[in-house]
Amino acid sequence: MISVSRLLCGAKYYGDSLRYKQDAGCQRDGTTAGHGPVVVWNTTRTCNLRCLHCYSNSDDRVYENELSTIEAKKFIDDLASFNVPVILFSGGEPLLRRDFFELADYARSKNIRCTLSTNGTLITPEVAGQIKEVGISYVGISLDGIGDSNDRFRGRKGAFDAALSGIRACRSIGQRVGLRFTINRHNLDQLPAIFNLIEDEDIPRVCFYHLVYSGRGSKMLHEDVSHNQTRQAMDLIMERTIDYHRRGLDKEILTVDNHADGVYIYLTLQNTDPDRAERARQLLTANGGNRSGIAIGAVDWFGNIYPDQFTRQHLLGNVREKSFREIWQNPGHPIMHGLKERKPLLKGRCANCRWLNMCNGNFRTRAEAVYGDFWAPDPACYLTDEETGTAGRAYDRR
Repeated sequence: MISVSRLLCGAKYYGDSLRYKQDAGCQRDGTTAGHGPVVVWNTTRTCNLRCLHCYSNSDDRVYENELSTIEAKKFIDDLASFNVPVILFSGGEPLLRRDFFELADYARSKNIRCTLSTNGTLITPEVAGQIKEVGISYVGISLDGIGDSNDRFRGRKGAFDAALSGIRACRSIGQRVGLRFTINRHNLDQLPAIFNLIEDEDIPRVCFYHLVYSGRGSKMLHEDVSHNQTRQAMDLIMERTIDYHRRGLDKEILTVDNHADGVYIYLTLQNTDPDRAERARQLLTANGGNRSGIAIGAVDWFGNIYPDQFTRQHLLGNVREKSFREIWQNPGHPIMHGLKERKPLLKGRCANCRWLNMCNGNFRTRAEAVYGDFWAPDPACYLTDEETGTAGRAYDRR
């Protein structure tokens, strides 16, 4: 995640302690010294929606052989012994798992911070109260447009209104909640309206995701925005972030899954505020860029472990067979070993980029989806050759 609010305005939030701690970029097995990674746990594949970009290919049906309650608690015990700082309960739709609140309460009892990624359509006032009671620190609700625009993308009429009701239910009882929005060609024009929504509804946080070509999202490869459109989107995100800050509105604005964003913000600041640009450079260097397989990992409903929630083509192991910690620290797995020491493996423009210490090669799954090579350049990097310092160099673009 790139904290636009922190880089542009100096605002500080909880996640910054994991993103920008001085030793963060030096770690190879977790977020910071003595801690394991943030774990995205897809607790169930079942979902009541059918989103176009769903990386887990979820659907509205029951899937057999998902981790039982006993197996899930054993898995949580394992994460606690590894000092995992955060579990992100995801899906499918995690609220469809009958033992969700039991598992969230159990994880909190093990001193693991619990967050929830949900489509929000099932959050009634009663459910919001349960979420707060078990100590979920943050609820991220996915919206990919306003009204019908969201509903078309998410495959169900009325999904927007139901999700908005869920947001309001959380806000009404003081449960921290925010939006998750995945940028693509279908909803690029919705960005201004999303910013208006978070102001009108007093929503304190929004994460703008860049599209990753995984699951059903792999079919949207040609639905991604162009590089110029990405730059325009980033310009708007930065403009609105600064505007909120100037008006004293406390909004945490983040972008996710494209570490070119940090460099783009830094380069913009160089022209407008050199002192803040230098602070941004220090933060981005401390973070170290993409840390899939290092500071973030994913576990699915069957207990399969992956480098992140989108990189499901590379299975690392299964928690039913070995502990998460043992699998995560296995030096013999070529993908895990490569991700922890990836710079010598990167190819083309990524290998020669002057900002490699800030970006760390960006997102490997997009590279593999487009070029068939896990270590090829990320095709979603929108920085120019002049900006990356690769102008005039001969390199393989694949």
